[in-house]
Amino acid sequence: MTTITSFRSAVTAQGLTKVYGSGDAAVHALRGIDVEFATRAFTAIMGPSGSGKSTLMHCLAGLDSVTDGHVSIGDVEITRLNDKRLTMLRRERVGFIFQAFNLLPTLTAEQNILLPLQIAGRQPDQALFDRVIDTVGLRDRLRHKPSQLSGGQQQRVAVARALISKPEVIFADEPTGNLDSRSGAEVLSFLRTSVRELGQTIVMVTHDPVAASYADRVVFLRDGLLVRELEQPTPQTVLDTLVALEA
Repeated sequence: MTTITSFRSAVTAQGLTKVYGSGDAAVHALRGIDVEFATRAFTAIMGPSGSGKSTLMHCLAGLDSVTDGHVSIGDVEITRLNDKRLTMLRRERVGFIFQAFNLLPTLTAEQNILLPLQIAGRQPDQALFDRVIDTVGLRDRLRHKPSQLSGGQQQRVAVARALISKPEVIFADEPTGNLDSRSGAEVLSFLRTSVRELGQTIVMVTHDPVAASYADRVVFLRDGLLVRELEQPTPQTVLDTLVALEA
């Protein structure tokens, strides 16, 4: 078992195991992973196809159950929570950004951004709202509906929606997968800025070495195991590591 740790953990997994199916048909997606993700850091999860990277993120975020092991967000072990308490924790302490923007087409950009707070019955922090809007460059697009926005602008709305509730951690699953390279670079820059200027914690799954280079750290999976990590990655060092893993 490989253990990869960081100081001041926002998310922790111990002995994390995920098996789909049973008997001869069992698929071991995760094989006893120990990993920590630091607060106020941008971490990318990478690996060859079928390595378990999306499964890992889904288990860390409480979107999928675990077969064995423990996952904690901050000081709360989410693998011990029932469905109701887990739903509340995700609503109050976790943000999500997906490849599909998941915006409601009948709402304006501002309404989409504020929707999670409304669902939780919370009032927006106006100072934080203004800071987030200016950080992601949406000041002149708040009254536009998704159909009036480009793909990059829609994903920026999704980023702002994730930031506005001040979550302890944001999980991003291939957030630039539906964007062209320029729009993708803008969104990744906003994510990095949110870490450096807003103190956000981000865990991102990606297959793109360029996207991973925006992170502070990259952890690599192969066959359901954590096998390597890089600090201060570049596109070339990420690519070289991926090539070595697939050799």
